[in-house]
Amino acid sequence: MSDAHHQTGTSDQHPLPQAVLWDMDGTLVDTEPYWFAAEFGLVADHGGSWSEAQARSLVGSDLRESARRLRTEGGVDLVIDEVVAELLRRVVEQFRRDVPWRPGARELLTAVGDAGVPCALVTMSWKVLADELVALLPEGTFAAVVTGDAVTRGKPAPDPYLEAARRLSADPSRCVALEDSTTGVTSALAAGVPTVGIPCVVELEGRPGLVRVASLEGRDPAWLAAVAAGAAPDEGASTPLVR
Repeated sequence: MSDAHHQTGTSDQHPLPQAVLWDMDGTLVDTEPYWFAAEFGLVADHGGSWSEAQARSLVGSDLRESARRLRTEGGVDLVIDEVVAELLRRVVEQFRRDVPWRPGARELLTAVGDAGVPCALVTMSWKVLADELVALLPEGTFAAVVTGDAVTRGKPAPDPYLEAARRLSADPSRCVALEDSTTGVTSALAAGVPTVGIPCVVELEGRPGLVRVASLEGRDPAWLAAVAAGAAPDEGASTPLVR
């Protein structure tokens, strides 16, 4: 992108978005296997049972909701805050050993910053895990961080994305959200944010305002500008990663 584009805030065809709002788990980093392992391990420790389908159904969910279901369906005999704390402890432990970036995500994050577009992290993970990711990135990569423990209503409610846009003084309809889960997509679209869906462990159904792509590899700020303008094609349902 040329210096002129930096100064005018436009791409070759469309204005750059006012902000880019990033989900974390499954979008920036492929931590969903870490959450699955934490859930199965915690349930096993309490002598309960848990299934792949149950684990998949929690993708993108508020951690309190995940904890509630692990108690009622998985037999985890802890109070909700204890379940959340134990899940986070296990996932942070795995994350510190290996950070599994999703294809193209870190490169696009860097390019968006270089183009002068502010970014927010909008995650249902709690601050303790979000801080681990933020610490790995150059200072100022995210101008705002909205975590699951900072909002009263988590995804799929619109609150997290509305709060991120508010913190950046941005119009939600002129931002772009990047999401991997149905829960997250629902949240972003409910907030009025044009949304990119990059399936990770669950398939995404086509919806108005949603642009689905197989990965973020080769994507640039000009493409995000087209998404914000409603001019980027939906590339269709793609098969999530085979595990």
